[in-house]
Amino acid sequence: MNMDSIERNDNRPQKIMLFLESFRSSLIRTGIVIFVFSSLGYFFADHILKYLYEIAHIHLASYTIPETFITLITISMAFGLFISMPYIFHSILSALPPLFESISKKTTMLFWAASVLLFYSGASFCVMFTLRYGVNFLLGFQTSDIQAIISVKKYISFCLFFIFGFGIIFLLPLAMMLLGRIGLLRVQTLTRYRRYAILVISITSAILTPTPDVFNMALMGMPLYLLYELGLVGMKIWKKQP
Repeated sequence: MNMDSIERNDNRPQKIMLFLESFRSSLIRTGIVIFVFSSLGYFFADHILKYLYEIAHIHLASYTIPETFITLITISMAFGLFISMPYIFHSILSALPPLFESISKKTTMLFWAASVLLFYSGASFCVMFTLRYGVNFLLGFQTSDIQAIISVKKYISFCLFFIFGFGIIFLLPLAMMLLGRIGLLRVQTLTRYRRYAILVISITSAILTPTPDVFNMALMGMPLYLLYELGLVGMKIWKKQP
């Protein structure tokens, strides 16, 4: 073992301590950013509730006195988190270069732009396709004797869960590339076991989509598989770079 490797090992605990200190400060700033946007989101909460209602045109009910108010607060907080995602991604990615020498600051900026694009693309895809068709499919089981009367709180929680879920899932190729770069994943292993990845994607699609029909599962499964393949391509390209 040469002196350079010994010095790098000695600096590792110091880097970790600096990362934790930076992470604590970043966490406080992130909380402030989310709070500010959440406060602003309260003024848009009613419009967001109306938009999500128009996806299905169902009768929403409030089963407790404060339920509507709590729902608006939930939407406000979700709005704050949703708008704050670029800042959150930047805070997370900017902490990587000091810990991993293989990740440069230029790379983190490229990944930041890609993460913002993919997250909002996934959320938009969910709202425009999966959520709309999924809710309408489930409501199609109503009859003249059975009409759905849904809690406004549960309906909004249902919508927000899938919107954020799809946004995070669309980050799959970036997560694969980062984990591959720092040595926690190998592209050869992921390529060799592709058929198992397809099985996992199918199961994940069945769990995350709001309906059990093949059409809605495909709406989730096909983009997820394409993102997986995109992640493999990205890992191979990045591996060749110095």
